[in-house]
Order: sequence, then structure tokens, then C-alpha cells
Amino acid sequence: MTVYTLGIWLVKPGREHDFVRAWEDLARRTKEAFPGGHALLMRDRDVPNRFISTGPWESVEQIEQWRGSSLFSEGLAGIRDTLEHFEPHTLEQVAVQE
Repeated sequence: MTVYTLGIWLVKPGREHDFVRAWEDLARRTKEAFPGGHALLMRDRDVPNRFISTGPWESVEQIEQWRGSSLFSEGLAGIRDTLEHFEPHTLEQVAVQE
């Protein structure tokens, strides 16, 4: 079973560039600590301060390990001042059409 993290980020207007830089730093450090995955950050074209991040993980346990790590808490602390709201989710794949 493939599992994914999904983040819905509502960024304070005018802080979008700062958010993207901080998110990229967290994603880079995460990839160094948890090799093999990748992360994707997308911006809502209709709501330019809303971003969606996602990426696959080996297991729910790996996601829990990451979210419980100082890497995650410190990375999120570096992002928080740019945010109005953040929703983290864990998803499992149920179907794919290629």
C-alpha cells in the first residue's frame, strides 16, 4: 500500500516567497534524512496564497517517525510565521489510472 502526506497551507498574503523557501528547505532536509522519496509543492491558481504539498512514503510508520522528529518540528517552526493555517493529512492510495 502506498501512503502519502498531504499538506494544505494557507500563507499570509505577501509571505508566499518566504514560505516557498522555508518549505524547500524542509523538503531538502527531509529527503536527506528519508532518502528515496520526493515532495511536490503546488500553488492554487485561484487562491494564490494557498499551497498544497504531497509526496509518497514507504509506510505510515515512516510518516509518524518523520512527524515526530526534530527535523519536522524545527522545519515547521521555521514556516509557521508565514502561515495563517496548516492542515496535515495522511492518505492511502485506493486506485490509480495510468
